[in-house]
Amino acid sequence: MIEESDFETFLYISKNEYQIFVYDKNNSKNLYNEEIKVNEEIQFDSLPKFLDENIYKIEKTVSNFIRNIILIIDSEKILSTNISIKKKNYEKNINQKYLENNLIEVKDIFRENYKDQIIMHMIIVNNDLNQNIFSTNNADINDDNTYLEVNFISISDRFTFIFDKLLEDHQIKIRQYMSGIYIKSFFDENSAELSVVANKLNNGLNQNEVVLISKNTENKGFFEKFFQLFS
Repeated sequence: MIEESDFETFLYISKNEYQIFVYDKNNSKNLYNEEIKVNEEIQFDSLPKFLDENIYKIEKTVSNFIRNIILIIDSEKILSTNISIKKKNYEKNINQKYLENNLIEVKDIFRENYKDQIIMHMIIVNNDLNQNIFSTNNADINDDNTYLEVNFISISDRFTFIFDKLLEDHQIKIRQYMSGIYIKSFFDENSAELSVVANKLNNGLNQNEVVLISKNTENKGFFEKFFQLFS
């Protein structure tokens, strides 16, 4: 039996393709990978059958139940929004805690204005206002002001509702939402597998991304873990 902590299960959904794969984190390879071509816009009629056929096979392969899944969505319904703040700098020493507080403030602004959106990715945008910047080259500081711009990639909770319900039929929770377009933007000639790049992104491949970690299954909200911002 493979321990649940040793693998991640991904479900990729687009209007032309469904793909489900299990990624072995210890050996950096797929334990299971199945895909089908489809031609569906909204109803996703073929998805229940695709899940029925593959969830059982996956659980047999890993000798364990699939309790949660990472859903990768490739759709024009994904929203990309930039929010920035500029504020008076009263801090003599700008540290990681100060940046975290500013990121939380920007996140709260997004949530206040986009209440129906689920955050998929939260990325600090590069700004070159001056040379006195954080070691990440993404938050600009001068003697008087701090400036921070963040890109939010999100999806409507109305759109994801159908996937929540379908996976609940298999007693599976969606642990995380990711954008297929965003993941593919990190493809190169040596790394062109969704599972590999998605796993790397969740482990800090883009040091400008604030990694979103799901809360326990009793609460579907998100909280932020800030890391690698000053590496």
